[in-house]
Amino acid sequence: MLESGLIVLAVVVILAVVFDFINGFHDTANAIATVVATRVLTPAQAIVMAAGLNFLGAITGTAVAKTVGAGLVDPSEATELAVVATLLAAITWNLITWYRGIPSSSSHALIGGILGAAIAHAGPGTANWAAVLQKVILPLVLSPIAGFFFAGLIMVVILRLFGTAQPSTISTAFGRLQLVSSAFMAYSHGSNDAQKTMGIITLALVAHGLLPSFDVPIWVILVAATAMAFGTAAGGWRIIKTMGTKLAKLKPIDGFAAETSAATIIELASRFGFPLSTTHVISSSILGVGATRHPGAVRWGVAGDMITAWIITIPICAALAYLFYLPLGLASR
Repeated sequence: MLESGLIVLAVVVILAVVFDFINGFHDTANAIATVVATRVLTPAQAIVMAAGLNFLGAITGTAVAKTVGAGLVDPSEATELAVVATLLAAITWNLITWYRGIPSSSSHALIGGILGAAIAHAGPGTANWAAVLQKVILPLVLSPIAGFFFAGLIMVVILRLFGTAQPSTISTAFGRLQLVSSAFMAYSHGSNDAQKTMGIITLALVAHGLLPSFDVPIWVILVAATAMAFGTAAGGWRIIKTMGTKLAKLKPIDGFAAETSAATIIELASRFGFPLSTTHVISSSILGVGATRHPGAVRWGVAGDMITAWIITIPICAALAYLFYLPLGLASR
């Protein structure tokens, strides 16, 4: 039994690393779509920068990991098989949305999977629904709204301050500033997203009895940070195209405003332990910037498809994890 349990735990760690890698290339666009679309950096330059800063951001804290691994479901009710079902559901959904070029949320795919697998294993009572509402649902709704309006506000302020400058001067200045904002975006993405994998691996370690309490080990932090960085380096060109060219036509000044808005919101959320969707925040910030120029500058049809994916991600991944767990649970009896 001990040997089989260790095998399952090893499978959990492998799947978690795979998920983190996929999360990296799925969400590469979050950090670099705007800087590539505005031609401030080449795709290769942007990916190298994003990978390095994803890693640095990932090792800066564990507040989000604790929310994901210990705040949404009762860790004592979790099993390694439930974590396996969680990861299978999240990986499946990430691959589907990546193939379709839809910038859905890897974070909410994982959270939906956690809830679905926990319910399949121990019933609805195992979920901490108050925490789900406060830490997941409210940020799900409020963070894109904040991104939209904060990016729009930054854009309005910039235009008021520099609106009379020569277009070439603005393009040059904000091309340089966008290097800073895109780096900040990559760092904040790592600080929030990689922690979710840390949380799920640590949950499995607690369930197996290898950890007495939910404290993320250093090796888990380094493994998750490295997998995220390598996934980012692999790139996600389908989603980069959607976010960088299909939502709105971007210039360096637009990219700076969108990235500054999104990165600020994500970094604040990471410090307070909110597992945000970085995809939601940067996408809504791009929309907010585009809307300040003219509502017609935004392709609202593409935005509508994205919003639909956002809404259905948690319930679909919960259902997938529930279905994945059923045969696993039966096989373990």
